[in-house]
Amino acid sequence: MKLESPSFKNGEVIPKKFGYKNGNISPSLTISDIPESTKSLALIMDDPDAMGAVGKVWVHWVLWNISKDVQTINENSIPEKSIEGETDFGEIGYGGPAPPDKEHTYIFKLYALDTNLDLTKGSTKTELENSIKDHIVAETRLTGKYAPQ
Repeated sequence: MKLESPSFKNGEVIPKKFGYKNGNISPSLTISDIPESTKSLALIMDDPDAMGAVGKVWVHWVLWNISKDVQTINENSIPEKSIEGETDFGEIGYGGPAPPDKEHTYIFKLYALDTNLDLTKGSTKTELENSIKDHIVAETRLTGKYAPQ
C-alpha cells in the first residue's frame, strides 16, 4: 500500500499553506495498492517531534471509515462518509503543522482495515488506535517537514 501527496514529496518540506497559521488546509493525498481484503481506511497525522516542545506527540488529523475505493483525498476536503476526530488543538478536522520551536517531521499514517469502525465524530487518536488494533491489514507512511514561519 502506498500513500503519496502531489503537494509534497515524502521526507520533504510541506508547503506553507498547509500550516495551521497559514491557511490550515489539508494537503491532497493519493492512495494506491490497497490490499484486496480491505473494508475501510484510517488516517492519523501527528508530530512526534512535539515531544521535546510540549511533552507529547501532537495529533493533527484523525480520519476513519474512508472507503477502500478512495484513491485521492482532495486538498482541503475529506472523502464522502469518512469521519474526522478531535486534534490536540481541541478541534474536529485537520489541524496543520505548527511547530513552536524548530523544524518538525509530520507523519501521515494510513491503515487498511478489515472492518468499518463504529466511532463517533470527534473521537480521539487513542480511541481510534484502540479500535483498529486487531483490524490492521496493512499500513504505510508519508512524512513531511515544516519549520516555524
